[in-house]
Amino acid sequence: MFLYNLTLQPASAIGSTVLGHFSGEKHQELVVARGQQRLELWRPDTTTGKLSIEHSEDMFCRIRGLSSFRMAGGSKDYIVLASDSGAIAVLEFNAKNRRFVTVQYHEFGRTGLRRLVAGQYVAADPRGRAVMVAGVERSKIVYIITRDSEARLMLASPLEANRSGSVCFDVVGVDVGYENPVFAAIESNYEDSEGGKQLVYYELDLGLNHVVRKWSTAVGDTAHKLVALPGGNDGP
Repeated sequence: MFLYNLTLQPASAIGSTVLGHFSGEKHQELVVARGQQRLELWRPDTTTGKLSIEHSEDMFCRIRGLSSFRMAGGSKDYIVLASDSGAIAVLEFNAKNRRFVTVQYHEFGRTGLRRLVAGQYVAADPRGRAVMVAGVERSKIVYIITRDSEARLMLASPLEANRSGSVCFDVVGVDVGYENPVFAAIESNYEDSEGGKQLVYYELDLGLNHVVRKWSTAVGDTAHKLVALPGGNDGP
């Protein structure tokens, strides 16, 4: 027998939020991770200017990181969720059955909220080609997103981009069009007391199927958050 504890009144704190078209309709929606264990689908009402909760579901885990992506040619967005189970799950919202469905599930580390296990930060390539899952310290894993022979979403084998002695503060996917996917991270090397924080770019070489630390630049010691902007013709 296995028991799980749920409170009568759910937590109200919001840990992370992602934007997308999760039900496959034309209007934008929000997926909110509330209290580290519940996912909520919010929809804006253009007439009243308010948000309404369309669906709420317990994930029965501790949600660490959250991101979203859409594959090329697709009409809806998927959710990438990293949890304390040492795994990531790709979720799809089933509008007919009103529930989140697990499309892919990959384990990569030990259970628990560990700084050496990836999952604290999740970032997706804006073109929906890859996902990076990073830990607080050292660990970085990249999954290439593909389709099988029946056009079903698949995650390829993980590619590691670990760097010993580094602490990660945030990770985002950079819009580089259809060039090799690039991810940016704020890092600090605790083995170098005078190194300070750096903005580091990791490139996924789709041809050679490996991840390289492409380049880096120094940033202020107070830097702790990254926000990705659209690139190409859609960017500033």
